[in-house]
Amino acid sequence: MGLPRPPTPPSRSPLPLTPLGRRGRARGCHPTPAPLGRAGSPLVRQHRRLTHGRPVIGSAVSRELGAGSPLGAEGGLWGSSWGSQRVGEVVSPAAGRRDAGGAAAAMLAKPLTLSAPGKAILHGEHAVVHGKAALAVALNLRTFLQIRPSTDGRVLICLPNIGATLNWDTVRLRARLPAFSAGLDESKSPSPEQMDALKEFAGITTGLQATESLAILAFLYLYLAISANYGQIPSVEIVVWSELPTGAGLGSSAAYSVCLSAALLTACGAIGCPLEEEKSVARWPEEELDLINRWAFRGEQVIHGKPSGVDNSVATWGGVLRFQSGKITLLKRVPTPRILLTNTKVSRSTKILVAGVKDKILKFPAIMNPVLASIDAISHECERVLEAMAMSPSQEYYPVLEELFDINQHHLNVIGVGHSSLDSVCRVTAAYGLHSKLTGAGGGGCAITLLRPDTDPLMVESARRDLSACGFECLETSIGAPGICLHSLSSLKAEVLHVFNEV
Repeated sequence: MGLPRPPTPPSRSPLPLTPLGRRGRARGCHPTPAPLGRAGSPLVRQHRRLTHGRPVIGSAVSRELGAGSPLGAEGGLWGSSWGSQRVGEVVSPAAGRRDAGGAAAAMLAKPLTLSAPGKAILHGEHAVVHGKAALAVALNLRTFLQIRPSTDGRVLICLPNIGATLNWDTVRLRARLPAFSAGLDESKSPSPEQMDALKEFAGITTGLQATESLAILAFLYLYLAISANYGQIPSVEIVVWSELPTGAGLGSSAAYSVCLSAALLTACGAIGCPLEEEKSVARWPEEELDLINRWAFRGEQVIHGKPSGVDNSVATWGGVLRFQSGKITLLKRVPTPRILLTNTKVSRSTKILVAGVKDKILKFPAIMNPVLASIDAISHECERVLEAMAMSPSQEYYPVLEELFDINQHHLNVIGVGHSSLDSVCRVTAAYGLHSKLTGAGGGGCAITLLRPDTDPLMVESARRDLSACGFECLETSIGAPGICLHSLSSLKAEVLHVFNEV
């Protein structure tokens, strides 16, 4: 059982290469100082050059997902920036590892800002547990992280969403590095001994269900393990803020783990910094995205125990992916349709819902198996339509997507994972001619509503108002969003800048 290595789409249009500096590296991150009012000189630290010790990702269409179960990391069901839009540019893989020590110290002389998307399941809920295909999409609701240099000899992490701020002396942290120096062994999860040591160090004596406790444990594990394997991370401050609700099955913990992994790997020089002075957004090359994803999976293991690897793959690679029987396949080109995302705020147990579907299949196999086969066919048909939309955008595809939403929602009610709150979402949106379905485990949770490009904004606002009147939280966003990205400060929304400036 190994860590999942996300596939590289073999025939997607390559992103153009970013011009490199004289030493083959991007010329640095955040060319203008952050308006944070924080002093700090360039950091000097030890660095050990990264040696991957494995082949560069090839062009296989898909790879085995070697760890985890059909259940998503947030308890949701499982069990790119490529495609029709281009988000930033990449540099060659070799560029990120030349003269890494000096460049990493220089880039941390200024804040580094990055973000990763959440995820939703478009089609295939519950059927994926029984070997059928499911489609996962990256939501354009993102988790943002800023890592800043510090001169006080401490490591600080601030999580404004949950009101947590903690810090530790770097000397005390580094004393624990030997216990985390085993490397990225793909056959092993974080050990119970490591987790017990981290809980004792962080003063966590209660159960691990608290969001704050799990977030802190994941951070400490990734900080120590990455430092032990690639070079010590200097004294830093890290702020993480998210547009995603926690515990809603939208991949918030995976986006958090991906952001942490990317920031820490960049801070110690294990991967490069592809953000050029004239660029507002950039992405890492594929080999380095693979490394980010593999470490993020470790963070997910700390938080969830046995994640499928799908959520962190979506947060890393973005776009749309298909998951079936342990294999992840990335769609080569994807459109970015708008949706309404409605959180009913009705809690549910994924474990109980999955068991209920299984019991119904065992009781009525001749009835239920054709329903699962139909859900599988919906996933494949939707994949075909999305790829056609990316190649030739047209309004004519939306009626097909809407009908697939309606059929699949009926199927999900048939297999027993519907809920009156989800029925309310479908009824309210249908009154405006919109089409909705549940996303994830069902039994409450979230629903998605497809919006055509020409949908009247006033009608959308009215639908949102009616959904809010039901006690639901409703956001407008899009799917097919880019995966983990680096940002210039000028590219960030005012709300994100405000958070970073206030902390």
